[in-house]
Amino acid sequence: MKKSMGLFVALLLVAGLLWAGGQSEAGAEAGREKVTFLFWPGPESEAMQKVLDAYNADQGIKDNVEVEMLLFSRQGFYDKLLADMAAGSTEFDLNLVTTYSLGRYAPYLEPLDSYITSDPGKTFIPATLNSLALDGKQYGVPTDVSLHFNIYRKDLIDKLLTDASWKSSYTAIAQKYLGKKLSPKDPAQWDWDDYLATTLFFTKSINPESPTTFGTVLQLKNLIFNIMIWQSTMVSNGGNWMDEAGNITINTPEAKRGLEMYQMIIDNKATPPGSLNYEFPESNEAFKAGQVASMFQWNAAYSTLTNPDDSPSVYDKIGIAPLPAGSLGHRTHVHSLGIGMNAASLHKEAAGKFVDYLFSDKAMEIYGRAGGSPPASMVLASLADIRPEFPTVAEYLERYAYVVNGGTADYAVPVYEVMAEEFSSVWSGDQSIDTALAHTEQRMKELIHK
Repeated sequence: MKKSMGLFVALLLVAGLLWAGGQSEAGAEAGREKVTFLFWPGPESEAMQKVLDAYNADQGIKDNVEVEMLLFSRQGFYDKLLADMAAGSTEFDLNLVTTYSLGRYAPYLEPLDSYITSDPGKTFIPATLNSLALDGKQYGVPTDVSLHFNIYRKDLIDKLLTDASWKSSYTAIAQKYLGKKLSPKDPAQWDWDDYLATTLFFTKSINPESPTTFGTVLQLKNLIFNIMIWQSTMVSNGGNWMDEAGNITINTPEAKRGLEMYQMIIDNKATPPGSLNYEFPESNEAFKAGQVASMFQWNAAYSTLTNPDDSPSVYDKIGIAPLPAGSLGHRTHVHSLGIGMNAASLHKEAAGKFVDYLFSDKAMEIYGRAGGSPPASMVLASLADIRPEFPTVAEYLERYAYVVNGGTADYAVPVYEVMAEEFSSVWSGDQSIDTALAHTEQRMKELIHK
């Protein structure tokens, strides 16, 4: 273990030196305290480097602090990070954190509350602050947010809302499959029955006049991120992982209803046959190819789907709406990528000054303009000219966002993995819904109350 830790630290140091390009020497010459920030390569680090540059050139001089980024491969990043933090490494002061793994790292993270001099709620949307909080303490600055859109074909929905023949067929299909006489609605007004009826209407095997082969595309691969999409079927109707007292509440009518809705789509061949192996990219490709009329998808897909070079067939036909409403209205899962502080850091006060800067609108606007997706109200509104989906992201975060009970705990990822395993076996036809829910309930009890 000591050898592996030493290798990881050595790699971090090499990566940091390559990234810094000699800047650390300049910082040392200036007498400023150096803070190291562990990140992974990609668009997020490129955007964050713009923030570091701005800080180092201005506020960092006033604070007598210089922040330097260390880059380490995305592959196995969090496992290596956890091992290094558990070993008490002091080689970095700040590091990435995420909502769903926060509880695993919290014992090795420094709470940020004492370093924040402004009201974080004036910059960040509360749901995203909560997504990086645990036991009443703030452990991360939310820098990138992920939530879900109901992405649909505007041209097809517009015709459905206006064409008398289509409306008549829609009502007949709803009556036959759902036992309800429904009329088409704008997607912003959909409940789950409206979603199911529209999905069945745009499935060619059910409606030969449908211009798409499938009404939707479900992400059914055995993957935790697909459960994050599915669970809004449950939460919007009042379900959750557990109640406020910590009792497991997964084996309930709300969860069963969510699984039944997915199963109805699968049984009626309203999602592509390969959906059992689908996640984000495969669903995007199905939509781009014109195979489906709508899909539940991560907000990150919007920029690709509306780009004429990436999506020439549909880029000008994209509409977005919240996920369908249940008894509690519309809901969307939210999680954040953010920045936390290593509890073993030898430079906490200096790192805290940079953390305080990150809680400002100024820092988040720089990050957003450089390509990040910061959940800051003012920033999301001000960047609508370059990211037209941002105001909608802000609206959904403020009105519909949730983190499930236990979603930031140390058992969150294992629970998601259990659900992915059990529920994907339902969707593949290997076990019943009732059996899967019973198994999930028992396995959650073993994980959470061990």
